[in-house]
Amino acid sequence: MMFTRSRFLLLILFFVHISLIQGCTVVAIADAAASTVVGVGKVAVKGTVAVVDAAIPDGDDDEEDEEEDYPEDENE
Repeated sequence: MMFTRSRFLLLILFFVHISLIQGCTVVAIADAAASTVVGVGKVAVKGTVAVVDAAIPDGDDDEEDEEEDYPEDENE
């Protein structure tokens, strides 16, 4: 059975279409893997910050306390 010109072009278009779909699948898988790595990184950073905050609970408030103890004189 011989292929006519239109069937041959249709077959070529089919294989091109299939290869493009596979390319999109590869990109989608790579994107999902990268998103997972970023998500894990965010969780690790948040966990580290929580541990540091638990170990040094007043670490952020020291500068604010000093300003409250010694207010600037507005008359000078």
